[in-house]
Amino acid sequence: MKTINLTKNQQITVDIIDLSYEGLGVAKIDGYSVFVENALPNERVLALITKVGRKYGFAKTLKILQKSPDRVEQYDKKYVQTGIAPLIHLKYPRQLEFKRQQVINDFHKLNLEIPVAQTVGAQSPLAYRNKAQIPVRNVENQATTGFFRQRSHDLIPLEDYLIQDPLIDKEINQIRDLMRQFHIQGYDEVNNQGDVRNIVIRRAYFTGEMMVVLVLTSSKIKNLDALLEAIAANEEVTSLYININAKKTNVILGSHFELVSGKAYIQDKILGKTFRISPQSFYQINPQQTQKLYQLAIQAAHLTGEQTVIDAYCGIGTIGLSLADQAQKVIGIESVASAVKDAQANAALNNIHNAQFVQGKTEEVLNKWARQQRYFDVLIVDPPRKGLDHSLISSIFALKPQRIVYISCNPATLARDIQLLSQHYQAQQTTPVDMFPMTKHVESVTALEYREK
Repeated sequence: MKTINLTKNQQITVDIIDLSYEGLGVAKIDGYSVFVENALPNERVLALITKVGRKYGFAKTLKILQKSPDRVEQYDKKYVQTGIAPLIHLKYPRQLEFKRQQVINDFHKLNLEIPVAQTVGAQSPLAYRNKAQIPVRNVENQATTGFFRQRSHDLIPLEDYLIQDPLIDKEINQIRDLMRQFHIQGYDEVNNQGDVRNIVIRRAYFTGEMMVVLVLTSSKIKNLDALLEAIAANEEVTSLYININAKKTNVILGSHFELVSGKAYIQDKILGKTFRISPQSFYQINPQQTQKLYQLAIQAAHLTGEQTVIDAYCGIGTIGLSLADQAQKVIGIESVASAVKDAQANAALNNIHNAQFVQGKTEEVLNKWARQQRYFDVLIVDPPRKGLDHSLISSIFALKPQRIVYISCNPATLARDIQLLSQHYQAQQTTPVDMFPMTKHVESVTALEYREK
């Protein structure tokens, strides 16, 4: 094995040739890869080596010697330090190209020749998030909100979170100020002490309804009632909960929710349909891009009004109910009981009578239906980042839906699953959608059509 002539804290001048999937600049030193923070392709930088591994190393930029024309000059470094906006230094059109290239690269690794369309960009790449989960800690002996520095639990105080709905930011700052007024403490995670651990807020884009969840160490906190009364007095807060999480854990929410005031849920709209959202409901965080994503999925399904559609990993039913008026029947599959309950309520809310929802793991339900030799026409899957379970793919082969619409949040597992599905399905095109501007993440929609082996 070739000796690596690099050491930690060494300064070195490198040329950046590419971006990694994490948005780090890629440099090659005698064939050895170094991933460089705050560096873009076509730049030459003076870098400080921070880690040297067997196969690759890491570095951070000390000085940019030759700048890329794609670099954004003025930005607050806090957004990179916290990981809120790791691509903020890259112009937005180039971010879209970077995300398309991620998909292409993962396809090429598995020798998949699938057309990849241009990334569907956002009208505004800022202020798009409809949900915030903000830690509360004590800084200079007073409750402070912000975000953790990457790969640490060091809080960086923030008032403007850049990619969140500005009215969510405003509410976070108001709650922080009320905590200070009533001498309520933030959380000390080292000693598992304090009062308020996190502030979780959702704001519906189309209706303006806002849900606030205060994550507490206990319900017995001095001046808590005064704090809750002051938060509830804000007319913009239509739903206020407390959540108790007394455990020493990185998990944000505990299992116990208590409605303090307002409605038990908020409502929002997607493609003209109304959806109720409970505290634990999964709901896409970029409302404008969600509509584009779902429209692409519906187009890829080629619906004529005569098909039975399976909406797997359906959550509160947003995808299936959005296309229900273009299908003969929709069946949603979801493992979380509360989400199934919300999906059923959402069907009733929209006067949709051709949709039903089944509780269970998608792979187990489809395996059962395969044994029963049930039939349906279109399968829509929107799995977690780990992609599809191998047993699920076997069930798909047995059930033989004519079309699969695969909504993916991870190009690597998408490529793996398409390769496995290629025994019986031909992928036609993948369209990336930028659901998370300023970050490295990319979603996509892929249409696959059944073919006999």
